[in-house]
This record gives sequence, C-alpha cells and structure tokens, in this order.
Amino acid sequence: MYLPNHFKETDPAVLHRFVKEHSLGALVIQGSHGLSAEHLPLLLETNEAGLSILKAHVARASQLWQEVLKGHDEALVIFQGPSAYVSPSWYASKLETHRVVPTYNYATVHAYGRIKVRDDVQWVRGLAARLTREHEATQDTPWRMTDAPADFIDEQLSRIVGIEIHISRLEGKWKMSQNRSEADRKGVLQGLHRESMPQATETAAEMARVMLRTSPE
Repeated sequence: MYLPNHFKETDPAVLHRFVKEHSLGALVIQGSHGLSAEHLPLLLETNEAGLSILKAHVARASQLWQEVLKGHDEALVIFQGPSAYVSPSWYASKLETHRVVPTYNYATVHAYGRIKVRDDVQWVRGLAARLTREHEATQDTPWRMTDAPADFIDEQLSRIVGIEIHISRLEGKWKMSQNRSEADRKGVLQGLHRESMPQATETAAEMARVMLRTSPE
C-alpha cells in the first residue's frame, strides 16, 4: 500500500494492539485460479522464539487451505480499523485559501507471511478454546465450549481446518490528518464529534490518540 512517512506506524506495540482490537482480518492469497480471500477472526500469538504468528481456522469445504497445500502459501492479511469521511469544510484553512478537498481518515494494518495448515483436531480444539475465551471475556456469563454437548463440538471441529501465518512483515497506516495544521486537525476532530455515526466517533478517538502520541513534549 502507498505509505507516506507521516502516516506510517512502525511501533510493534501499537500494531499488535490494533490487530488484537480489530481481529477480523481479510486473508488474501494468490491461488491456482487467481486471488482468493477469506474473512476470519484471527488470534495473534508469540512463539518461543519471540516471532508473531496469526492463528485461525477455515471451513474444511474452503479451497483456501487446499491451495496452501499446493504451495500457494504466501499471504496478506488486512486488518481494518475505524474510518470516516472528512469534509473540507471542517478545515480552518478553508476560510483562508479554499485549497482543500474531501478525504477519508482511517487506520489499517497489513500483515505479510506464509501460511501453514494445521489439520490436527487437538490443535484446532485448542485454538477454538482460546478464540472463545478471547471473545467471550466481555460477557457477563461467558460461553464455554463445555456448555455444548461434547458430540456436537466434536462434529463442529471436524468441519474446520487450522491455519497459522508466520508474520514476516507488519505495515501500519494511520491516516489521521497528520499532514494538516494543528488548526485543521482540531477542526476535523470537532467535525467528527458532530457526526452521529459510531465510525466517526471511533475515528475521532483514534485520531486523538495519534495526536497525543505524536505531539512534542
């Protein structure tokens, strides 16, 4: 992706936080019949060597994991965060020059790596349990795999195949008006807060976080 320096995010802690908070990723590979994509909840973990690995499962009926077994194992996973339209009328500089245009503010992380298939029921069971704990943690009464009949869980697990992606490169792009003046950035924040859509509120919060992190001491 096009990545100007003022939008580039390289801090591993920030990138990892983002992936964990926006864990539904678009997994893209180049297969036998062209590009193929799956939208999957992914778990980010670190192995004994300190390397980052994304773990997920796909339907056994999916062609994606079979393409990997054929050698099409190079992958890109796209994690998309908050995004919102930015009106040029929000910029303070509009009143001065009128040399402004509409844009979008957004945050995204691209993870590159190679996929390994884990067609192992015990591995898949362990992953499903960890994914469940991760996503049920906010519930008043978290659902557990043991809440369902064992034979039903066994049947469901037989229908999925595990995959893991060993990350070779992470790229983060936070396009949050860093290339605008302080007055323009404040105008964008005010404009986003006036919008009624949740995405605008979330984008404003991420933008404020970026401004705080990049402001001079």
